[in-house]
Amino acid sequence: MMGLAVGRSALDRLDFDNVALKKLPLDPSDEPGVRMVKGACFSRVNPEPLSNPRFVAVSGEALALLGLAGEEVMNDPLGPEYLSGSKVMPGSEPAAHCYCGHQFGQFAGQLGDGAACYLGEVTVPPGQNPELLRENPSGRWEIQVKGAGLTPYSRKADGRKVLRSSVREFLCSEAMFFLGIPTTRAGSVVTSDSKVIRDIYYSGNPCYEKCSVVLRIAPTFLRFGSFEIFKPADEFTGRQGPSYGREEIRGQMLDYVIEMFYPEIQRGHPDRLERNVAFFREVMSRTARLVAQWQCVGFCHGVLNTDNMSVLGLTLDYGPYGFMDRFDPDFICNASDNSGRYSYKAQPAICRWNLVKLAEALAPELPPDRAKAVTDEYLDHFNRFYLENMRKKLGLLRKEEPEDEILITELLRTMHDTGADFTNTFRNLAQISCPSEGETERDEEIVKKASELLLEQCASLEELKSANTPTMDPRELSMLLSMAQSNPALFEMISDRATIARQLDRMSKLKVLLETSQDELRARQAQEWISWIALYRKRLARELEGQSDIQVVQEERARVMDGTNPRVVLRNYIAQNAIEAAENGDFSEVQRVLKVLEKPFSSQPGLELPTWVGSHRRTEQGERDEGEEPQQGTSSSSTDMSPVPYDSKPPAWARQICVT
Repeated sequence: MMGLAVGRSALDRLDFDNVALKKLPLDPSDEPGVRMVKGACFSRVNPEPLSNPRFVAVSGEALALLGLAGEEVMNDPLGPEYLSGSKVMPGSEPAAHCYCGHQFGQFAGQLGDGAACYLGEVTVPPGQNPELLRENPSGRWEIQVKGAGLTPYSRKADGRKVLRSSVREFLCSEAMFFLGIPTTRAGSVVTSDSKVIRDIYYSGNPCYEKCSVVLRIAPTFLRFGSFEIFKPADEFTGRQGPSYGREEIRGQMLDYVIEMFYPEIQRGHPDRLERNVAFFREVMSRTARLVAQWQCVGFCHGVLNTDNMSVLGLTLDYGPYGFMDRFDPDFICNASDNSGRYSYKAQPAICRWNLVKLAEALAPELPPDRAKAVTDEYLDHFNRFYLENMRKKLGLLRKEEPEDEILITELLRTMHDTGADFTNTFRNLAQISCPSEGETERDEEIVKKASELLLEQCASLEELKSANTPTMDPRELSMLLSMAQSNPALFEMISDRATIARQLDRMSKLKVLLETSQDELRARQAQEWISWIALYRKRLARELEGQSDIQVVQEERARVMDGTNPRVVLRNYIAQNAIEAAENGDFSEVQRVLKVLEKPFSSQPGLELPTWVGSHRRTEQGERDEGEEPQQGTSSSSTDMSPVPYDSKPPAWARQICVT
């Protein structure tokens, strides 16, 4: 008996306590296939086994949440089977969650876990870091596998994910955590010999790709859309939630979420109405903080539908995300987002819009007038969190001045005008020295040196020309402009003014660039940076006022800035390189990138460069939302084979990467 106990898989010993399935309505039907699920929050499912599942990588840090050692899991013969859903762990109760959502502004009706499968909730092991439990007071970690096969919510899809999308989700989930941004976690990624057909370029030439599965971990995966299953018929789409009229379930779900994940609110508000308002206010505040953190690292989610918004304020569902390279407030990371609804600059407003939809879904448990009062606070919360983060990024630690907003705005304008790299520009700001007494004669030299440092992060003339080339055919643009004047109603049906304005802005900038030489551009960029650096150093001088030990102030500023401005983020080209290696059977680059991302603020000797460099002949495509119509993609013909450091500006071939 002793020998048998020792030989058991560590995953056999996980302590499951699947409270969600006990406290929330479970679909009584075991009918196979896609169907409308009424009056239930979960449906039991049977994950579909994979052929020859094997690990691509594991995150030891994420698996530690479950009391597991990464190396032990990696070497466990049953590990890939258990963590792909191919074999069900003792105590696990596979299920899929029912939810609805507003997708690109329109109510889509029933959506649900079309590829994800809830495995259960693992009780927190003894001795878990209290900091990790601060925002997870439930005492359990929900685990799910994404890509484990069909569920009642798979719609027209097959419930599978492929290596591309799985590697992207695995790496970014962990990257966000180590950047200090609230997120769901990823414990492992498993691939297999099972294959599905995917049209990689949406070109009509599909090919087979390997089925892969990500293990996801969070306190809960409930989302704004979880509460939209009660929605009455939508006035625009006519669709309604599958549990419309089942008011008691809404109350049940609200009780579950607050009691389990917001116990302080439950204890502090004996009045149910005040409790619900306090809950919504906390979700609003967490959401505002989250999107402020995204903005401050240049992260764009790509698909901020209500079904991708966590009720805990976590980054949820990594599809066509992107970290900005060249700073552009109109940055769109999702090639399917033709209108720019989910662009970088739109994210704060879209998150507020989603909160309004959550409030509507909570009524009458949350009266509309009380909900409006809370959502009216959102902008102040966002601005406070954003300015707090931005001051740290600029090393403004001792004073808060109204002019700081102008300084930040001018920095971003200069970055945009010069095409500066977002991540690297902020990282370099710590090298700009504070002025000190008696160095007036050296000021000009210091500013010039600082500007040269930042000029290295600016775009070349060719890069800016490429970035500002209109994506719309001039004849189509001309036709739409004419239509906007002659037939506004028809124009609104097929386009929008924001899209046209972006195209006209690009044309205007391109015209100027075509009349500019590289030397003229560089001189103009240098002058812009010199002007901003002078403003910045004046502000830094005010940080030193009344300080006796200037050296201590300088050191603290550099330490905070280097701990706030990452050296490395998961740029698309880094993910693409790891994906190509994995698709060629080499998983070491995925593991190497994970190591780099675990310490994004530090230099890591020996981990500066990728060890695998691919052909980059294929445009990388992320998985589109289940049921979303395919969009035409473009392919890359770049064959630049030279390795690029992880903290570098992206190589030329990266501009061809297209994610939808």
